[in-house]
Amino acid sequence: MANTATDLTEEDAADLQFPKEDDLSTFSRCNIFDNSDSTYCANCYCEVQSKYILCEKCKVNICLSCFSNGAEFLNHKNDHDYRVLSTNFVLFENSDWTAEEELKLLDCISNYGNWNLITQELPNRSVNEIIQHYEYFYLERNGCKGFPKVNFPDVALFPELVVPYRFRLADTDEPPRYLSNTVGFKSLAGYNPARSDFEIEFDKGAEDILSNLEFVDEDDPHYELLTKLQCSLVEAYNRRLQERQRWKNLIRSHGLLLVRKTHSWLKRYDNTINKNIYEKMIRFMQLCKPTKFEMLMEGLHRVGELKLHISRLINLRKIGITTLAEGRLYFKLKQSHEANKKSLKLFRQDPALNWKACKDSNFTIISKCSRRRSFAPIEISGMPGYSKLSPQEADLCSTVRLVPVTYFQLRDTLVSECRKNGSVSLQTARKLLKIDVNKTRKLYDFLLQEGYIQKTSSSIS
Repeated sequence: MANTATDLTEEDAADLQFPKEDDLSTFSRCNIFDNSDSTYCANCYCEVQSKYILCEKCKVNICLSCFSNGAEFLNHKNDHDYRVLSTNFVLFENSDWTAEEELKLLDCISNYGNWNLITQELPNRSVNEIIQHYEYFYLERNGCKGFPKVNFPDVALFPELVVPYRFRLADTDEPPRYLSNTVGFKSLAGYNPARSDFEIEFDKGAEDILSNLEFVDEDDPHYELLTKLQCSLVEAYNRRLQERQRWKNLIRSHGLLLVRKTHSWLKRYDNTINKNIYEKMIRFMQLCKPTKFEMLMEGLHRVGELKLHISRLINLRKIGITTLAEGRLYFKLKQSHEANKKSLKLFRQDPALNWKACKDSNFTIISKCSRRRSFAPIEISGMPGYSKLSPQEADLCSTVRLVPVTYFQLRDTLVSECRKNGSVSLQTARKLLKIDVNKTRKLYDFLLQEGYIQKTSSSIS
C-alpha cells in the first residue's frame, strides 16, 4: 500500500493496523528481530515503544513521531509501503509474556541486577515468576536456540547449599554428673544435673523483698495504702523470678553450662573476630535464638578468615608470586628453609661437632653459660589491626612477638602516660605494661625512636 498521506497525526498512525489479516505473533518470529538495531528508530535513533512503523521496502523501523512528520532519510521515502507493528504480542510459544514485558525484563536485568527492583518495574509479575521465566526461556534457551549458552560452574551444580556455620545443638544436652568438690563440678557454673537446676540461683537476693512483709490489720487507717505497697513488692518479686527463669533458659538453650567448653568455643574467634569484638557480641546472645547467634558468629568468623587469606595473598603478590603453582613452591621452599635453619642451629649447639669451640680450653665452662633463648618471629599478616600498622611497627610486632591489637593497647598506655606526666621512664613502663622485661625494653626504645613518647632524665637502662 502506498502511503500518500504524509501529514497523519500520531494517533492516526497508531490506529492503522496493516495488514489486518496478518498475525503479528507470526511476524514476531521474522528475521528482523535478529537485527541488533531492530528496536530503534532508523532516523532519530530513539528506542521505539509500543507501536512503531516498519518500512516494507527499506526494512527499517520508524518511530511514530518521525512517521507522522513524513521524515525521509537515506534511501527511505515517505511514500514507501509500511506496516504498523506493536510490541503487545506474545514473543515465545507457551508463554503469556508480551514482547514489551520481555524488553523491560532484559533492560531491568542489565540496569539493576536485583530481582526485587525488577519486580517493581513489572508489578503484575511475582519474583518467583520472573526468575522462572528468565531461567526457562533465556538461560535454558527454550525461547530461542540462538541465545548464547550459559556455562554453569561446578559450584552451581551442588544439590545443597554449603553453609560456613555449624549448629552446636549437642551442647544443650544433659551435662555429665560430676562428683561434688571436683573441677568438672565447678565448671558447670553452679548447675546440678541431678536436680536439673542451679545450686546458686541467679539474683539470689530476690527473696529479700518479701522477708519483711507483715500482716496488715483491716482496722488500720492506712490499710489500703499498705496493701497496695505489699502488692507492688510481690509484683516486683515476680518480675525478678521471671528474669531468673529467663537467664536459666538462656544458659540451657545456648549451651553455656560447661564454662570451660564455652571459653574454648570463644577462643576459636581470637584471630578472626578479635576478643574485644566477640566479648561485646555475646551481650546480644539473649536477643537471638541459639542457631541464629551461632550463624552470626560463624559468619563473622568466616569473614575474618577471608580477610586473613586476602592479606596473605597481598603479601605473596608483593614478593612477585601471582599463580597457585608459584605459591605452593614458595611455601614448600620456605618450609624446607626453616627445617634446614633449625637443623643448622642444632648442629652448631652440639659441642661434639662444633670444631671452633673445641679450640678453646675453656669450652666446657662456656658451654655451661646459659644464653638467653631467642624466639623466631611470628606471622602477623592478616591479624586484626594489621592493616593499621606501619612497616616499622609490623616488623617490631613480628620480632617481639606481639599481636597488633596488643601492641596498640600497650602503645596507647605509654602515650597517655607521657601526655599526663610529660615523659615516661623505662621503670614506669615496666610497671604499667607488666609484660616481659625484654619486650618492654624493645617497645620502649621503639616508641622513643619514633617520637611517640619522651624519655625522662632519670630513666634507667
